[in-house]
Amino acid sequence: MSTLIIVIHPNIKDSAINKRWIEELNKYPEKYAVHQLHEVYPDEKIDVVLEQKLIEAYDKIVFQFPFYWFSSPPFFKKWLDEVLTYGWAYGSKSGYKVAEKKIALAITVGIAEQEYNRSEKYKYTLAQLTRPFELTFEYIKADYKPSFAYYGMELNASKEWIEKSVPLYIDFLDAL
Repeated sequence: MSTLIIVIHPNIKDSAINKRWIEELNKYPEKYAVHQLHEVYPDEKIDVVLEQKLIEAYDKIVFQFPFYWFSSPPFFKKWLDEVLTYGWAYGSKSGYKVAEKKIALAITVGIAEQEYNRSEKYKYTLAQLTRPFELTFEYIKADYKPSFAYYGMELNASKEWIEKSVPLYIDFLDAL
């Protein structure tokens, strides 16, 4: 079964890494289904039923986004609030439609990885900063997996550096 990649990027045209990852994923439609929320919903009016059916069709779902202001783009939070409804995602015998599906985050991070720890400027690891996502997906009984992160965009945005991320990301997806 292929993997659903839900991309949340408010400005994909100007993206370097996220756009490159999408280009690579689109080469393998039998393995990866790319769903760009900002492209599908430019007005951010989500078709909840469509999104729920899409989630139900896959056993592996990855949310891909840039990490800024120590979180995800706000459209991801809106998606979670609207799509993960009572009776579908949780809270009833007929709910828990996401239960046991493998869920992961794929994050592009501007700052160097070493900056995200207790003794450095940002004090917390990326895993700590993304804990609300982990708790959300555990609450709906999904099989939450460790995130993939590619750090340092603000430090090095060369074509070679970006290309280095591509096989790492593909290997992560294939290992889910």
